[in-house]
Amino acid sequence: MKTGLRGAFFPLLLAAVTASGCTTTSGGKASAGATTVAAGAGVYLSALQGGLVSRNTATQLSKADMQRALEAEYRALEAAPGGQPVVWQGQGVTGSVVAAAPYQVGSQNCRQYSHTLTVNGRDTATRGAACRNAQGAWEPLS
Repeated sequence: MKTGLRGAFFPLLLAAVTASGCTTTSGGKASAGATTVAAGAGVYLSALQGGLVSRNTATQLSKADMQRALEAEYRALEAAPGGQPVVWQGQGVTGSVVAAAPYQVGSQNCRQYSHTLTVNGRDTATRGAACRNAQGAWEPLS
C-alpha cells in the first residue's frame, strides 16, 4: 500500500507542480514563483509540521508566503537533486531551500536541508533534516 500510494501520487503531484509553472533558470535554480502544489498534497505539507521556515524567527510570513515556503521545502526534499536550490518569492521576502543528498536511517529515506529567507537584503538560514514516514510524507527530525 505504501509503495502504491507513493508510486501513484508523486508522479501526478510532480506533474501538477511542473504544469503549474515551476521552472528551471539558466543558473540551475528551480523557481517556485507564486505557484502552489496540487491541493491533494495538503497532507504531505502538513506532515512537515511547519517546516524549517516556521523555526525562523527573523520574520513573520503571511499565510500565502508560508504556503509558498512549505511547498518549496517539500519540492526540495521530494525531487531536487542534492545541492540544487528551490527558490520561491513572496511579498517582500524570498526563500531558497537546499536539500543534501538522500541517506538511509534504518529503512527510512532522509535528507538534511536548509531554508534561507531574504528580507530587505538580509539572509537568515535555518537547518534541519527530515525523513519519509510510512505514509510517504516527509517529517522533520526533532
